[in-house]
Amino acid sequence: MPAERFATYDDILDLPENLVGEIIAGQLYTHPRPAPRHALAASMVGGKLCDPFAEGRGGPGGWWILDEPELHLGADVLVPDLAGWRRERLPALPETAWFEIPPDWVCEVLSPSTARTDRALKMPHYAGAGIPHLWLVDPDLHILEVYVLRGDGHWSLLAILEGDAEVRQPPFEAVAFSLGSLWS
Repeated sequence: MPAERFATYDDILDLPENLVGEIIAGQLYTHPRPAPRHALAASMVGGKLCDPFAEGRGGPGGWWILDEPELHLGADVLVPDLAGWRRERLPALPETAWFEIPPDWVCEVLSPSTARTDRALKMPHYAGAGIPHLWLVDPDLHILEVYVLRGDGHWSLLAILEGDAEVRQPPFEAVAFSLGSLWS
């Protein structure tokens, strides 16, 4: 029986431009670029957070909020839909095309083709990297799930918001926005 081959970064570089590649536990996972509803929800979350948290307009500032950053977390290469770093932990953006410092927050926008990977594979790796906050956005069900990393390295579900609920959740509780604005 041949030895199992582990994916390398060259496997990601060899992918067609229309695919996003990730390496999780040595295996290459791919998915197409986001569909319009998925892309809208991700863009709207970023838009709601950038002014108050990245720019400091109407909020405390002090964050980098980025779309689809490439995270190199040990041997894993993960690409969340959004991620944020407190500037006190990451004073300047890296010169590389990826980040080796884990973010303080990640957000995955679930789609039928990515939900299983986001939940079953990526969530445990985010926890293992010590990322303290995770949001899962489901644009089909109009739901936001908010998680915080407990001291034992497991996720704790803080809230499930739906429809037009007010979003004022960690780590961005300083400013509120309407969840319904993500679906318009």
